[in-house]
Amino acid sequence: MVAVLEGSPKLSAGIADAVPKAPAVKPLRIGIMLRHWEQHGGVTVYTRQLLKAMAELDSPHTFVLFYRSPAACGTYAAMPNVHEVALSARNILSWDQLAVRRAIKKHRIDVLFNPKYSIPLNAPCPTAWVCHGLDWYVMPEASLLRHRLAHRFLVPYYARQASAIISVSKVTTEHLAQYLDASGERVHTIYPGVNPVFARHRTPAELEAIRDALRLPSRYVVYSGAVYPPKNFRRLVQAYARVGPRLGVSLVIAGGENRYLSEDEVHEPERLGLGQWVRRLGWVEHESLPVIYSMADALMLPSTFESVGLPVLEAMAAGCPVLTSNRCGTKELAEGAACLVDPDSVGSIASGLERLLRDAEERARLIAAGRERAAQFTWSLTARKVLDVLENIAQV
Repeated sequence: MVAVLEGSPKLSAGIADAVPKAPAVKPLRIGIMLRHWEQHGGVTVYTRQLLKAMAELDSPHTFVLFYRSPAACGTYAAMPNVHEVALSARNILSWDQLAVRRAIKKHRIDVLFNPKYSIPLNAPCPTAWVCHGLDWYVMPEASLLRHRLAHRFLVPYYARQASAIISVSKVTTEHLAQYLDASGERVHTIYPGVNPVFARHRTPAELEAIRDALRLPSRYVVYSGAVYPPKNFRRLVQAYARVGPRLGVSLVIAGGENRYLSEDEVHEPERLGLGQWVRRLGWVEHESLPVIYSMADALMLPSTFESVGLPVLEAMAAGCPVLTSNRCGTKELAEGAACLVDPDSVGSIASGLERLLRDAEERARLIAAGRERAAQFTWSLTARKVLDVLENIAQV
């Protein structure tokens, strides 16, 4: 059975273990469901980084990637152990339940894996999926009705029928037991990794060239991601308004589009008259984020709910001090290496931001602690642990 990563990341013994040497196993044809491949967001970042790391492991397996869009085929053309297939279907449900089921048989799949939610019910092979958090159960009022209904009726079936579930954090594992009655040996807590590009050193000339290209202010804090209720964007902006302009620090928003239920929230900077202090970059390619983080005075992510908070680790790796929530996945990952605040209190967020911007000694401590924390999370370790799970369920 794959080793389960237990405990808070501040107790680093289990996180920084060397990648275990894979025992001899029979070659498998591992099918991977990727209809979300062209979406934006953290789940897609997770998927792409994990697949690359899995394909690069020294294993005898063939990875059969099932896309919904034919345009994605060819992404891994240079990797001989990867086979790419586009599956057509009228809608998401028929893709999951019909198209993938047919593909399992046609392509002789030994084990099926979805880096997001969903699997074909009563699949003809062992299955596993990744739980990136259960916010629709924890915060149902912050989800669209159709999402709540879909997850209320479908996800419990996926949880019951899966041979294994990968949980991205300890808090997610607890929620799986609490809301879906999924626990025990089928659930594996495996943290995500951090792309080493975030820790790469860049010369001052490189940094200034990118600053000019993106028209970044001389001093700024950054928010990265889409806007939807758990992201707490309104309070973030209100807290920034109390501190940033007074200290001459701008707010850079990378992403910032309304994902759902936040049509009004996205305009909070303009409502507060912060136009001259806010730089909206729109959606930024993930490869550009390391430089944006490395030049920022802080990352602000005071979410009311995060299952894991990958931007927290990425910013830490880039040497960017982090302000984040004192609850759920961000506390689990960042406690002791970030400024933790009460996400329900604008005052708490503002006070934390002021400390980060004024206290040079605390900034230096958090930068060092953040780099050390982020270094414990590698995609090669994540990939090896996930692959161990898939190998084990294929042999049961």
